[in-house]
Amino acid sequence: MSLIAPLALLPALMACHSQGQPPLPPEALAAVNDHPGAPREALARAIDTLFTERDLGETRALLVMYKGRIVAERYAPGYGQNTPLIGWSMSKSVTGVLVGLLVADGRLRLDESIPVPAWQRPGDPRGEITLRQLLQMRSGLRHRETGDPTRDTDTVRMLFTDGRDDMAAYAEAQPLEHEPGSTWVYSTATAVILSDIATRALTDSRNPAIRRETMADYLHTRLFEPLGMHSAVAEYDAAGTLEGGSMIHATARDWAKFGEFLRLGGTVQGARIVPSDWVSFMTTPSPRNPGYGAQIWLNRPQVDGHSELLPGRAPKNLFAAIGHLGQYILVSPDQQLTVVRLGKSLGKERPALMSRLGDIVALYVGSEE
Repeated sequence: MSLIAPLALLPALMACHSQGQPPLPPEALAAVNDHPGAPREALARAIDTLFTERDLGETRALLVMYKGRIVAERYAPGYGQNTPLIGWSMSKSVTGVLVGLLVADGRLRLDESIPVPAWQRPGDPRGEITLRQLLQMRSGLRHRETGDPTRDTDTVRMLFTDGRDDMAAYAEAQPLEHEPGSTWVYSTATAVILSDIATRALTDSRNPAIRRETMADYLHTRLFEPLGMHSAVAEYDAAGTLEGGSMIHATARDWAKFGEFLRLGGTVQGARIVPSDWVSFMTTPSPRNPGYGAQIWLNRPQVDGHSELLPGRAPKNLFAAIGHLGQYILVSPDQQLTVVRLGKSLGKERPALMSRLGDIVALYVGSEE
């Protein structure tokens, strides 16, 4: 009797070896549904690579949604479907939707001077910056996102050192380096300014506790709860400002719900949360960078010479929320597909990581259930 199971597995093992590939470990195939909308074994193998190839960094969670349902889901040891994970700069896309809600409410306007008190002094050219320009990363404000040494970059100073207690004050104190609207510069500080503007639109109070509670209530009531993102938690600085550029946490399933919400044009189960033209605005190329929209990345060439997100492997209308250390929500409306990857990958590991994520997306091009 002890020989029956090994003998039953022999044809499958021989088939794998005949294709020049090792057999899949049980957990790899178990992570994929019977009808995932793509070749099941190929999908399981592509996902397994993310967890086993050392030069990709550490994948902690991987989730695939196809036609609105989870078809593949896998976690590294120590992580699971109830583990909230930081989104880093994926948080910017949440902030982009937050601003859209306030615009829809009539509390903010895209093309008017924005209510930053420090910019309203007579003769201050920063008073010409519009909400649209901030959302599209073309405010003109001086900012250094990355560099060497890292500790001297504006991002690190704002988040962790001299700006950490009042991040918006740090970001809003920066002078203009370019004419507003003229130049694209990726900036976490911009998302913090947007968070401050959003908070000011909801309350006149400067009391940190009131600012924090007002924003938390709005976020949960208007966005997280309608989307079913019950695990979502946002962090706030000592001044009560939402850290909307980097510090929102959620489970992989809830990050996927956010991606699906965007894929469906701002709706959840047919209920509209933000106007459809807002999601269209977010996914329309910035005038100064075809590869970026409004707080979201696009599958188009970047202004700095980098190629599309997935060149030749996904539709042009694929877009993505992308975070530090390799956090990804890839959304492909044409393929009815959302892919979430959460983990920790260094800069040198991310090109290969993105290529492996492309392997997953490519399985759905032209696929049918």
